[in-house]
Amino acid sequence: MNIAMTVLVAIVVVVVLVLVASIRVVKQYEQGVLFRLGRVVGVRDPGLHLLIPMVDVLHRVSLRIITKPIQSQGIITRDNVSIDVSAVAYFRVIDATKSVVAIEDFYAAIDQIAQTTLRKVVGQHTLDETLSETDRINLDIREILDVSTVDWGVEVTLVELKDIQLPDSMKRAMARQAEAEREKRAKIINAQGESLAAAALGDASDIMMAHPLALQLRNLQSLVEIGVDKNTTVVFPAPLMSTIGELGTFLSREAAAAQPLIPDTFAAPLVPDSVRPSSAV
Repeated sequence: MNIAMTVLVAIVVVVVLVLVASIRVVKQYEQGVLFRLGRVVGVRDPGLHLLIPMVDVLHRVSLRIITKPIQSQGIITRDNVSIDVSAVAYFRVIDATKSVVAIEDFYAAIDQIAQTTLRKVVGQHTLDETLSETDRINLDIREILDVSTVDWGVEVTLVELKDIQLPDSMKRAMARQAEAEREKRAKIINAQGESLAAAALGDASDIMMAHPLALQLRNLQSLVEIGVDKNTTVVFPAPLMSTIGELGTFLSREAAAAQPLIPDTFAAPLVPDSVRPSSAV
């Protein structure tokens, strides 16, 4: 009786162990690739699956987007400038069977091909293009990676340049260039302002020529503005000073014309020619 119970308990334990060994759970974000005696027999969706112990092998593959940093690469641009560029790539598995059968480790393979592609694409552009056309460079890198990884069952969803390190000498040169560009724009804006001011002054002078009293009103307004600060210096506009000078000259001429003519008492009397003595012969 004891022997029978022992055998029964042993059988139950073996069955439990077999069941435990044959049960596999595939998570919601995974797919399972089932190998039976070394051959692929299909893909298992998320859920609970029973396998044949010692016969079936299940490889679980994650379908989530994977973030892969691309380490900094020393690259020489097309205009012979040495820069360090780092990037980040986003990819996901779209065919679980290919990702297991076609390549041994697609994660490491994408890391290596992303580095070489980054160096090749950036090296075909100048420094200015690399700094200003990052969107086009990102798209070129992604297209090249997609061509290589589609056979592995992997899709590259996004590639972004993360950091671009420039030499110190190039940073100083770009700073001088930016400063010169700002000075140029400042001079252009100043010249445009002078042109607008000159045009406005021309229009104002035309109005003052048509209305002479407008100039006098403007002069009076200027005097009022000067008087607000309680200055001891009085400034007269040039037209007012010229008017005062012309008035002084006019008064001088009038005064000279009003004086009576005074005869010259010291002038010699006029002698007729018949009375003058004749000169000796």
